[in-house]
Amino acid sequence: MRAERIVARGFRNLADLDLPLPPGGAVFLGPNGHGKTNLLELLYYPVLFRSVRGARDVEVTRHGESGFQLVLSGAVGQRGSGAAVAQELSVRFRAADRRKSVLIDGVPPERLSEAIGHWLAVAFLPTDLRLVQGSALERRQYLDRVLALADRRYLRALSRYRRALAHRNAALRQQRPEVGAAFDEPLATAGTELVQQRLAWTRQAAGRFAAECDNLGELEPMALGYRGDESLADLGQWPAALRRSATRDQRLGMTTVGPHRHDLELRLGNRLLREVGSTGQQRTAAVGLKLCERATLAAASGGEPALLLDDVFAELDSDRRKRLAARLATRESGAGAGDEAGRAPQTFITSPRDDELPECFHLELLSVKAGRAQALSGFQRRVA
Repeated sequence: MRAERIVARGFRNLADLDLPLPPGGAVFLGPNGHGKTNLLELLYYPVLFRSVRGARDVEVTRHGESGFQLVLSGAVGQRGSGAAVAQELSVRFRAADRRKSVLIDGVPPERLSEAIGHWLAVAFLPTDLRLVQGSALERRQYLDRVLALADRRYLRALSRYRRALAHRNAALRQQRPEVGAAFDEPLATAGTELVQQRLAWTRQAAGRFAAECDNLGELEPMALGYRGDESLADLGQWPAALRRSATRDQRLGMTTVGPHRHDLELRLGNRLLREVGSTGQQRTAAVGLKLCERATLAAASGGEPALLLDDVFAELDSDRRKRLAARLATRESGAGAGDEAGRAPQTFITSPRDDELPECFHLELLSVKAGRAQALSGFQRRVA
């Protein structure tokens, strides 16, 4: 889907807006603190119907408002044909009862999960460094997001796994292991599917990750691997694993076996990157993961996910900035059959100044001041 217009009310510090979106994307220019990042957050919201920055819905509601609403409309290319079909995603959130309603072309989905994946975007944020420096939870969330957006079967398995895990843990906290055991089978069935898909993705993405980091100018080899009990990709291994952990699980009041305890492992040579890598190397690895995310979503959808770049070039040296800009300006080879084949990704970039951007982006300029976004006079583009 290529976004064509976004309408929003009551979101963050943004003034109520009805904003046409250029086919190629735009540069959001303006002083810091005036709403540029909030605009990117707004654009990402219909990807997973939650904040890309992890904020609760009540927190993204503008102060003093009773809630927020947004409508993203665009065109979806049909595989095997040059035709495009209009699509509209809308969200309304009421702060009073914390109720959120989602519509796809005016019709509510039976489950929220059915709305996920209609609008695909990859966000590059300054906080992405947490993918390397942060806890295993950060990397699990990254992996779950990528695979859930790429494959609805993974999303369904993840939902089943989380439900079974929550019930099992509740029973363990209540010192009722016999009740918790009733959830062993659904936990194992869903968990097996999660581990299988995670392992398949990690093995496929490892080569791309290493190549992306190399192309971005990293001199030492970087590696991506899966850290966890890989035997749990076999359903038959779960009963023994749960029996071995039974005493510990009862003592701690939680399930200590399963993919919710696993991690992605990022290495620099033979050492853990988060322990020995410089900030520049860690940032390169974080960008490498995002490029793997982009490639995965492009291959799964047959189109180009939009790119949302929040001041992503500011912390890179000039060589890596040029390399990354050139990489982002090209389409993914995995995108193919839809009307987006051959087209560069729709790209939205924030920057305080136009002259701080790499020259390979040729995008319309939008001014963002005091929460208001508007096109600058004329149809301005960067000149290479």
